[in-house]
Amino acid sequence: MEFPSLSGISGIGGIAPASLTPSTAVQATPGTDTEFGSLVLDGLDRLEGLTDKADGLAVQAATGDLENIHDYTIAASEASVASQLTVALRNKGIEAFNEIMRMQV
Repeated sequence: MEFPSLSGISGIGGIAPASLTPSTAVQATPGTDTEFGSLVLDGLDRLEGLTDKADGLAVQAATGDLENIHDYTIAASEASVASQLTVALRNKGIEAFNEIMRMQV
């Protein structure tokens, strides 16, 4: 069995890389005196804002006032990821504290 040449078929183009912009990332710039506690509080405030937004959209979805259900699913996903990140950071902090407490003086 003979197959015809495939030279007329061109390959598909690659996927363009997404432009990632740190829109809500907390960034400490060199030379500033940002305290760790204020960074943690800012992160917790941001987490609270995301969960409040997701809760508000959930109420709108339940009452039928939400026009686009995608808004709720995106907000809920953002709140979930932020919660998971917060828990992971807390666990690492506790792990580091316990490691320091186990050190011999």
